[in-house]
Amino acid sequence: MIAEHPQLSVREQCGLLGLHRSGLYYEPVPESAENLLLMSLLDRQYTRHPEQGVRRMTLQLRELGHTVNPKRVRRLLRQMGLEAFYPKPRLSLPDPVAGRYPYLLKGLKITQPDQVWCADITYIGLPEGFAYLVAIMDWFSRYVLAWEVSNSMESAFCVSALERALSRRRRPEIYNTDQGSQFTSAEAEPIERARHPCEHGRARPRL
Repeated sequence: MIAEHPQLSVREQCGLLGLHRSGLYYEPVPESAENLLLMSLLDRQYTRHPEQGVRRMTLQLRELGHTVNPKRVRRLLRQMGLEAFYPKPRLSLPDPVAGRYPYLLKGLKITQPDQVWCADITYIGLPEGFAYLVAIMDWFSRYVLAWEVSNSMESAFCVSALERALSRRRRPEIYNTDQGSQFTSAEAEPIERARHPCEHGRARPRL
């Protein structure tokens, strides 16, 4: 951009570059000392508790004697690129390329061990976020056959838990899970089918 071009005016230069003329003269206003202090406090609180959202951060600042509202805190967090870390909804989504299985437990009486195994994932709150726990349990005895912990929702830790359960040389007649991608993914299917010829029913079990 040349302010005094011999052939093109400033307006024409802005048009060629796709810029708004008013933005050419805009000088960003630096954050006030108060906002910089708030941003520093928010950064410290986020480091300690990244799971806290705008409301909780706002309450923390108010408890420290600062007059702030959620709108201001949200803007400062967005400016710093900080977002609360918490389990998002719709985590138990089926793998689009995996098969779907019928629910096999309707009206079924569970009368012996290894008749039905179930598996499910839950969350564990930690000082710096969340971990994910998968447990495989025998429904009759309520005995936990295997479990694994992971810091992500990839299928690998579910496959590992299933391998550990099968290493006990026990086989269920029905292996019951929800239809989340962690249980229906391509990684899990070969193990389930090759290592034990049980029926596969999908439903959300109650651990």
